[in-house]
Amino acid sequence: MAKKTVLIVWLMILFGGLLTEAARCQAAEVFPAEGGVLPSISLPIPEQSGLRDYLGLDGKGAFNIPGVRADLVIIEIFSMYCPFCQKEAPNVNELFRIIDNSTEWKIGAGNSPFEVDVFRKTYSISFPLFPDSDFSLYEALGKVRTPFFIVVKVDKDGSHKVIYSKGGGFGEPTAFLDLILKESGLQKGA
Repeated sequence: MAKKTVLIVWLMILFGGLLTEAARCQAAEVFPAEGGVLPSISLPIPEQSGLRDYLGLDGKGAFNIPGVRADLVIIEIFSMYCPFCQKEAPNVNELFRIIDNSTEWKIGAGNSPFEVDVFRKTYSISFPLFPDSDFSLYEALGKVRTPFFIVVKVDKDGSHKVIYSKGGGFGEPTAFLDLILKESGLQKGA
């Protein structure tokens, strides 16, 4: 299976309810820093063959982000209850549309099955999503405020480096894509 140039993984991490502002301020702890690496994160390999193929995965069990067959992986941590995440959903959909219209770019991944489905239907999300029911991913990524975007460059040897790690929306999708391609040293369609 060929390695994709860009695979966006939308890692939806859902909180049990709305956090108070004080709790949100305390929640931002140590998150993956630019130039660093991701903590070990394990996600279930999707049972559906179309989703496995879409993400470039084989078999059953679990996978980690650097194990995805892509040179660049974009992760969004969000809460379906977060109004900023809701506002950013159309930009993420547009980013998906831009990437999906390229033969070499794809998107994928994340939340609780019921709530993912509600968010997917409400915002017409057409890419695969993964649950984080026990908050283990949220905690591993530093209990960041939402939305939070992390971009990971994956090298041919499987090593990886975080090249973008910021809270808040990313703004205009094409400009964001141009920025991360520049930061990664990758070229569109490479």
